[in-house]
Amino acid sequence: MWVRQYVHFHNLTHPRDMAENEVREFLNHLALERNVSPNTQHQALNAINFLYSCVLDLPLEQISGISRPRKKQKLPIVLTHEEIGLLLREMQPPFWHLTALMYGSGLRLMEALRLRVKDIDFHYRAIVVRNGKGGRDRVVTLPDELIKTLELQLEQVRFLHNKDLADGFGRVEIPYALKRKWPNVDKDFEWQYLTPSQTRSHNPRSGEIGRHHVHEQTMQRRFKNAVKASSISKPATCHTLRHSFATHLLERGADIRTVQEQLGHKDVRTTQIYTHVLQRGGLAVRSPLSQILGLQEHKNPES
Repeated sequence: MWVRQYVHFHNLTHPRDMAENEVREFLNHLALERNVSPNTQHQALNAINFLYSCVLDLPLEQISGISRPRKKQKLPIVLTHEEIGLLLREMQPPFWHLTALMYGSGLRLMEALRLRVKDIDFHYRAIVVRNGKGGRDRVVTLPDELIKTLELQLEQVRFLHNKDLADGFGRVEIPYALKRKWPNVDKDFEWQYLTPSQTRSHNPRSGEIGRHHVHEQTMQRRFKNAVKASSISKPATCHTLRHSFATHLLERGADIRTVQEQLGHKDVRTTQIYTHVLQRGGLAVRSPLSQILGLQEHKNPES
């Protein structure tokens, strides 16, 4: 698609007859006239660079003078405590548990879906997130309010797992090469997913029939339906729960370094965006209109 646009922009000139100058003109056209995003311009550059280096075998030299569109910083969408409560009322297990974990512990969607039984530590009130974004492990807080419901969820997981074992199944996907070291570890209860799928599925890598976790698209659909049923006007997604977790922690006076550690951010500057959320709106600034209307009500108490 980008090669076609590049060729049409230069009046159907063959790419072999063009070089760095023509590429620069096209990229500047995208940024200055078509007002594309930085990522879109970068994608176009990569596509054209692939054309010259891998298809035409005419690698481009370094291109200077490219106008780069500015990437606008977007403030995250944050739900109120009341809106979170409305969402939870619309959810049924195991989607209720996933929603509560994403908000209560600041987990990403896939981090919540990939939790296994052994990752929940009730004694230390902790959840171990393994191989999170960037391949890093971290420990996050397990809310006290979720302990009883998660204990009941584990009982359901054990019942389902025992039924699978009785039917000749019960295997789950194991990371890395652990199965070669412990051949039957994939049948252990501790390795089962916290929110298993209701149906068994075929593992294309191992060829075995087992039970995977709830599919992320299923959770996203349930969440979208819950937002609609709750009459929430904000464009909320599953990731909005993580934004709300961080913002509400800061509202309660949590240290930003603590929030950074809970979220697993490598750089504290990523976490600082939530301080900007706190500084907007009526919680941070008192509008001068309130003083004027207050004076009018004082003069005309009957109105």
